[in-house]
Amino acid sequence: MSMYGANPEQLSNLGVSLNRQIDAINQVMSTVDGVLNGTTWQGPARERFVEDWNVSFKSALGKLNEAFGVAGRDCSLRAEELRRVMGVG
Repeated sequence: MSMYGANPEQLSNLGVSLNRQIDAINQVMSTVDGVLNGTTWQGPARERFVEDWNVSFKSALGKLNEAFGVAGRDCSLRAEELRRVMGVG
């Protein structure tokens, strides 16, 4: 037997958890930026890392934040709709 649907409370909790990860990822980016900017380091290795960090890594983390934001909102909206349909509130 297949099941379709979700537990509204669990789905809502998932949405909250995904949104909290956005803050955690922002903190990682801020921490690395701060430490990197405060580190005395010259040369091609630094330049490569800074380029990778600014172009690839931060971009990937930004996309992850976007995905978490969309999924978190979707979970919250679906949980609300399930509560409405089920008459639970």
